Amino acid sequence: MIMTVKSITGRRLLSSSTIMSQPRHLVNTIQLTNDELASLVNKAAGFKKIVRSGVPDPVNHQKLLGKLVALLFSKRSTRTRISSEGAAAFFGAQPMFLGKDDIQLGVNESMYDTTRVISSMTSCIFARVNKHQEILDLCKDSSVPIINSLCDKYHPLQAIADILSIKEAFGKTEGLKLAWIGDSNNVINDLAVASLRSGINVSVSIPQGVEFDAEVGAAAKEIAKAGNLLFEVVHEPAQALKNADIIVTDTWISMGEESQKVEKLKQFAGYQITSEMISKGQANEGWKFMHCLPRHQEEVSDDVFYSDRSIVFEEAENRLYAAMAVIDGFVINKGDLLK
Repeated sequence: MIMTVKSITGRRLLSSSTIMSQPRHLVNTIQLTNDELASLVNKAAGFKKIVRSGVPDPVNHQKLLGKLVALLFSKRSTRTRISSEGAAAFFGAQPMFLGKDDIQLGVNESMYDTTRVISSMTSCIFARVNKHQEILDLCKDSSVPIINSLCDKYHPLQAIADILSIKEAFGKTEGLKLAWIGDSNNVINDLAVASLRSGINVSVSIPQGVEFDAEVGAAAKEIAKAGNLLFEVVHEPAQALKNADIIVTDTWISMGEESQKVEKLKQFAGYQITSEMISKGQANEGWKFMHCLPRHQEEVSDDVFYSDRSIVFEEAENRLYAAMAVIDGFVINKGDLLK
């Protein structure tokens, strides 16, 4: 094939135009500013009031009417699927679930080809995938916003919902302390950063031999320093619990890690959150417990999980409003999160 100067120039112009018009994506909370995160949380609270009022909202329902919102899921889900579809419907869009067995992704069509096709027909893509690199690949080639709905490194939608839950429970975020007792995973990666961006001190307790993500840790330290806040990673739950207001854990055995269960249970011996542990750790009197679900008995005892200190179900509901806030900010307002 003979390449003419005109065709080469045309391709270059197309490439330049594509780069210039690339949308803003939600990859993690590190990429947000403190004000942008606060704006998303406030938007979520506002949408929650609208939904809870039970009054029809035709203005918001018209904003994406006739549009498609793709849900590209490599992993099964409960809260993420319901909240994403519900948020799309709230704005009048048609959610389209694309599971790993529904499309050609990774079978006989490249990620690039699939991304170009899906993004050409939709207003945004909620992507719940395995590897973080898959999110980056989607962002590189998509012409619409990619919303990271979970990868092995980050979970920003959960972090937004969690900050909303904390703000509702305490009436504020500034000056509180969050204690994480569990594994080093995608949930705490975004939650630590989002908490620090919200003025919350963070103490992470993980077992010996478990490493906190170095990139996330560096970002967290920088944000903590700028806000004169505590960020620490320790190996004793009692140290993290000292003067804690919010106590959080998550599953020790993530989806796809079931073969590691026996080894993980040994490694996390003594990490089950109980009333006795919290009392001995000297958490603050008005402490609250959070868990993003699904929950397993070994992670937290019933007397904590189902107690009146637990806000796990409010936290789960808030995933819906977090998804609404993200669609409003990244799709409707085209990445201007302060609008």
